[in-house]
Amino acid sequence: MTPIVRPRRSVLYMPGSNARALEKAKGLAADALILDLEDAVAPEAKDEARTRVCAAVRAGGYGPREVIIRVNGLDTPWGLDDIRAGVAAGPHALLVPKVDTAHGVQQYEALMNDHGAAPETGLWAMMETPLAMLNAREIAASALEPGARLCAWVMGTNDLAKETGGALTPDRAPVLTALSLCVLAARGYGLALLDGVFNDIEDAQGFADECRQARAFGFDGKTLIHPGQIAPCNEIFSPSAEEVSWARTVLAAFDHPDNQGKGALKVEGRMVERLHADNARRTVAVAEAIADIAAAIG
Repeated sequence: MTPIVRPRRSVLYMPGSNARALEKAKGLAADALILDLEDAVAPEAKDEARTRVCAAVRAGGYGPREVIIRVNGLDTPWGLDDIRAGVAAGPHALLVPKVDTAHGVQQYEALMNDHGAAPETGLWAMMETPLAMLNAREIAASALEPGARLCAWVMGTNDLAKETGGALTPDRAPVLTALSLCVLAARGYGLALLDGVFNDIEDAQGFADECRQARAFGFDGKTLIHPGQIAPCNEIFSPSAEEVSWARTVLAAFDHPDNQGKGALKVEGRMVERLHADNARRTVAVAEAIADIAAAIG
């Protein structure tokens, strides 16, 4: 049975202190929205932003989009209050910053439980420190623990470059090892994985190139900082019509009664194995889920 697939091609950060942005987000074609209480909000506006974001989440109106609240860390004056108010508002998930260890993930999960988070409320974690990279497998493995909420990682490439003293060059060579480690760990333990933001809003070609690089690496999608990045991001992270057509052809071949139990087939002159059928099934499921989102948004 194919698991439920939720597209996360485009995941847009929206500043929690900006009421107009929170309202505008209801009409954007992003697959998911991160309502931000952390980096995008000045210290003096934190409390007001929390109140505004939680009210917006409770009011709803975001359609089929996932809505995630990014909270401040527990080492700040706002973190605990963000978690308490955030879980009460009922988002799809909380996004927590600077997770270094599996214990850190479990600490956030315990606090969510203590404050009455619904069973379906997930935990997303920013992967943005050197220690997080070194502990990626341990952190990912915690998602398999009974009662775990961890379900997705978000790369914090800006913070990672800052913490390592590296640079975000156009080819991202200084952070490729970190990206690869996170892809391996996330895929090994069933986590969704989102690439970090692209900072130069005016550089459309650079953004497209980075999206293609991330898709080639195996990322599910990319976090965004501007609505203008949504459409190209959605296009690049969507399976093409040719990919979907080929996937359906592969599935039809393996589903044919004459081919039941076969591990490999020749399909239109190409050798395909059962693993290709599994990939094809996911491609079709993603394409159908994307079509459902587009229909719901209108």
